[in-house]
Amino acid sequence: MNKVSSRGGPYLIGIDYGTGGVRVGIFDSEGTPVVFRGISFETRYPRPGWAEQDPDEWWSCLQTAMKEAMQESRVSPEDIAGISVGATSATVLALDRDGRPGRPAIMWMDVRASDQARRIEETGHPALKYSGFGAVSAEWGLPKALWLKENEPETYNGAAHICDCADWVTNRLTGEWAGSVDIASSKYFHDRDQGGFPQGLFQAIGIEDLLEKYPQNLLDLGVVAGDLRKGVAEELGLKPGIPVAQGGVDAHMGALGLGVVQPGKLALITGSSHVMIGQSAKPIHGHGIWGAYTDAMIPGQYTIEAGQSSTGSVIAWFKDNFGGDAIAEAQRRGADPYQVLGEMARAIPIGSDGLLVLDYFQGNRAPHSDPLARGMIWGLSLSHGPGHVFRAIMEGICYGTEHIFRTFREQGYEPTLITVSGGSTRSDLWMQMHADVSNVPISLTRVGEGPALGSAMLAAVGAGVYPDIQAAAANMVHTQHTIEPDPAAHTEYEFYLDKYIRTYPQMKELMHETVRHVAAGASP
Repeated sequence: MNKVSSRGGPYLIGIDYGTGGVRVGIFDSEGTPVVFRGISFETRYPRPGWAEQDPDEWWSCLQTAMKEAMQESRVSPEDIAGISVGATSATVLALDRDGRPGRPAIMWMDVRASDQARRIEETGHPALKYSGFGAVSAEWGLPKALWLKENEPETYNGAAHICDCADWVTNRLTGEWAGSVDIASSKYFHDRDQGGFPQGLFQAIGIEDLLEKYPQNLLDLGVVAGDLRKGVAEELGLKPGIPVAQGGVDAHMGALGLGVVQPGKLALITGSSHVMIGQSAKPIHGHGIWGAYTDAMIPGQYTIEAGQSSTGSVIAWFKDNFGGDAIAEAQRRGADPYQVLGEMARAIPIGSDGLLVLDYFQGNRAPHSDPLARGMIWGLSLSHGPGHVFRAIMEGICYGTEHIFRTFREQGYEPTLITVSGGSTRSDLWMQMHADVSNVPISLTRVGEGPALGSAMLAAVGAGVYPDIQAAAANMVHTQHTIEPDPAAHTEYEFYLDKYIRTYPQMKELMHETVRHVAAGASP
């Protein structure tokens, strides 16, 4: 990677708070990455379906990543023109008046609020169009806030602020309590077309006081939230006074980093989860689709969204728990364990010799919105080995993606070109699988770190380098190459895709009974 672009400043910093860690990217104004630096942090799982992180660890990791990125890049702090941040959304914090957390953050993937989500759904409020007029995801911020109020009333009542990760980071950087309309609309039912937050819904579930704790000043993406504070600048190795532009949902930042700034485009953001994000000129609401969110990413446009809760996390689960031989071989060769596992999977035929995996390890986000769904591996025989299972996991994730695309098509949104970013792009095999299963081209951009680039684009807008997000995308996002689907492979995958889709309805009730049984027996 280049150190300090030959064209000089200005430089933009994009901060990406993902599930597994924080990543700092420094870019020039043409979107050329100067350096990336990431630091991992820990996720704790106190009970099945729960997931928590420590905000203090978030901040210490950012300090380390920022200082190391600045040192490695050799960019002068004087040449940093702007900063913005994207972060996991519906990662909920309860904070005192000084911004100190009263408990660990409840992560986006946490589904403890399934009962609260069900009761929100039962209100039948018109705002539920954002959840496809169906099940409300337990991942969203509103049910989690309600869970806090009902299960940890001291924490909830003592909190001066309840917000998301990106809101908290922006406050730490600037001292200002500014919220993102992106997060408010996509996780808390805010709809600018209808006057803002649906107060009737909040009243119906007894949490109208949340509106007093949630950030009052909601800003569009790219609008300056405040300037970098002097003390914080010293902690991060930057200069004070740098404009900090309003950021939002990490996946939405990733979509911006893929150039999804106009109606009709669709992004596939990969990482621990898969998220599909598209822009529409008009609101689209339907079962299996989240949104369309008003003004979430681009003022005057509507954002549609869907996703899979467990994708890269299932890949990592297999590697960490069952990939010992592959890890040992990788160490012997000085290679990445995922490279070795990929080679094993490539040697297996399409369909993994009849082995199928349902990727609902952390529930289903779409199209079922079922927090009680769980993963499955079926079709096992004594002839199957680790390569079969690993390939079947990759295929199962691709089947889940195509199932969501089919839901989009049913609502009149036809994905004709998918632009992908994230960890999965490092696997040519997996990218070809996605293209073949869905029978659509897969486009890869020059910069695979979409969330960091998208945040840097917002930093460029906030710094006045570009007048708006569309102009930033035109100058900072560059397509590298496109993977075309193989028609013969697509035909073969259709048989297994059909079996994948039919598995969940057959197993749904057994999954629910088992999950409830385990939950009932869990220690308090």
